[in-house]
Amino acid sequence: MTELLPHITDKLDHILAGLPMLLPELVLAVAFLATIASGLFVDHHWRNGSYVVTTAGIVLTGIYGALQLALPTVDDLLFGMATMDALGQYVRILTSAVCLLFVLFVKANPGFNAHRKKTSDLYSILLAVHIGLNLMGMATNWLMVFVAIEMVSIGSYLMVGYLSNEARQTEAAMKYVLFGSVCSAVMLYGLSFLYGFTGDLDFTSAAHIRGLAGTAPLLTATALLFVFTGIGFKLSFVPFHFWTPDVYQGAPTPVTAFLSTAPKIAGIALLSRIMYAWPADSAAFQYVQTLVLVSAIATMLLGNLAALRQTNVKRMMAYSSIGHTGFLMMAVLAYSSGEYAILLFYLAVYALMNMGVFILADYIEARTGATNVSEYRGLGKTLPTAFVSFVILLISLTGLPPTAGFIAKLFVFSAVFSNWQLTGNTGMVLLLIVGALTTVLSLFYYFKVPLNAFLRTSEDAREIRPARTYVVVLATLITAAVLLLGIFPGWLVDLF
Repeated sequence: MTELLPHITDKLDHILAGLPMLLPELVLAVAFLATIASGLFVDHHWRNGSYVVTTAGIVLTGIYGALQLALPTVDDLLFGMATMDALGQYVRILTSAVCLLFVLFVKANPGFNAHRKKTSDLYSILLAVHIGLNLMGMATNWLMVFVAIEMVSIGSYLMVGYLSNEARQTEAAMKYVLFGSVCSAVMLYGLSFLYGFTGDLDFTSAAHIRGLAGTAPLLTATALLFVFTGIGFKLSFVPFHFWTPDVYQGAPTPVTAFLSTAPKIAGIALLSRIMYAWPADSAAFQYVQTLVLVSAIATMLLGNLAALRQTNVKRMMAYSSIGHTGFLMMAVLAYSSGEYAILLFYLAVYALMNMGVFILADYIEARTGATNVSEYRGLGKTLPTAFVSFVILLISLTGLPPTAGFIAKLFVFSAVFSNWQLTGNTGMVLLLIVGALTTVLSLFYYFKVPLNAFLRTSEDAREIRPARTYVVVLATLITAAVLLLGIFPGWLVDLF
């Protein structure tokens, strides 16, 4: 026992030395505990206690993440299980922005405000999920990857079933839990294979890369396929997308907006970190690149083709989110290690567009009860500010000028084309063709909204209910940001 004491001291010293690098996560942990205490003791007297604590915790996390951008890269954080580099820091900032928008969204949602559970527990869950998202963006060890994904997944299950006012919401939560549990088990099984092949869980280490290179190709490919089941579940790319439409439609709209945005940011960062940790000529890289390429093509096609047939707005946006996941995967394939400006720009713009669309869809539903596209008939004149912003955001999601969505897609297409010129990879040509084709397809379902809202009239007089208006101001600011970044993209690209 005595001979272990020096090692224990070294371990403690290492942990203490790394704590300043984990200051954003420590702030979230403190806010998590404070939110629980506020829900128990403060909210009975001041109903905004948990809301204020959560908002302050998220804002401080974003600020500390931004301040740490000036710090040098730390590769051995948490005994080499995570790395603190610029990519991880920007993921922290982006997820903080999405979480803040989610909190503001929940605050204005009638369903959450009227529910007997209130929102203090939801805010606690959100802060725990936020920690998992940050760790996903920084993980360099398979064990840390699994723990981070499970933190996000378990919190997401609770968020989807938080209200459970209807059988549809309960069904959505159960489907999400069951499918997520299976994917987690399969991923853990694949990780056991990788550890058996390499004797190392650090996917950036030389020992891990040598172990994969010395393993039979079929076994390596099978293990990686199992592992990417868990990552695919969070990103909802084909063939792990089956849960997405039902869960997105059945979950409360703020939760749907969050699930379609924040986990994708962290998941895409993790995917790019895994891909470019391995040499380009290694078998593991080739397997992952082929898997991502095939999945990206299938995801873009299936997401956009299925969205054409949808009438429910949330279900249509669910398939749209699947299609955009394919486009994000295309951005990962065009990305190279250390050159992440295009990827981060697309993630930032996608987060703004997606959150804005769901905020407006929820506002319109709260005011009019309309959930299907056909029920939007004539509402453009009744709610002009909301629908003008809605249409601009949909134009941006399509990828038309002068919006940031156009610039983001143009950057990705340019990067893929440059990659094809350098490597001669025919897969890049296929990505370009499918990406352009699905962009055109998206016009047909996105433009159902302005078609019904402005060009068609309804014979039934729809009741306009009173609702909080600050969400319209928030959505208008998001729309303005999307337009400004479309005209001046250098503001964000130069920052990244």
